[in-house]
Amino acid sequence: MKEGLIEQLKTQEKFFLNTISCLTEDNSAYRPKEEMYTVAQHIGHAAETISWFFEGAFGEKGFDMNFDDYSEKMKRFTSFDDAVKQFKDAVALGIEKIKAVHDTVLLEPITAEIMRGAPKMAVVGAIVDHTAHHRGSLAVYARLLGKVPMMPYGEM
Repeated sequence: MKEGLIEQLKTQEKFFLNTISCLTEDNSAYRPKEEMYTVAQHIGHAAETISWFFEGAFGEKGFDMNFDDYSEKMKRFTSFDDAVKQFKDAVALGIEKIKAVHDTVLLEPITAEIMRGAPKMAVVGAIVDHTAHHRGSLAVYARLLGKVPMMPYGEM
């Protein structure tokens, strides 16, 4: 079971990194419209959400539902390279979390308000889905920049 969850996290990381491989630090601040995330913010948000899901399902406090200052928090993501590092680190920490818990913990129901009743391991599917959403947005950004994103499912 753990191996499958870990493989899902590694695969979604590969797909995400493949898609954004055409983007660079010079693209960090790009956004099609003022109210939208920048490239760096999309990547940073994807990274933050990985941590948010793991903390929500496995942490003592559950999901942090205080989104009032979230847009301010996203402003700190200004560097493509730093956001990519944070994304990779979040995936690595998620993998370590899966490795560290007993299989019975993975099957315990989530008691927090998000995904209540689902087994804790279900957050991996939610992470994959959420990351795919931002991967798609970043592929559109790349096209708007005149770049061709790599096929996500290929070898990097």
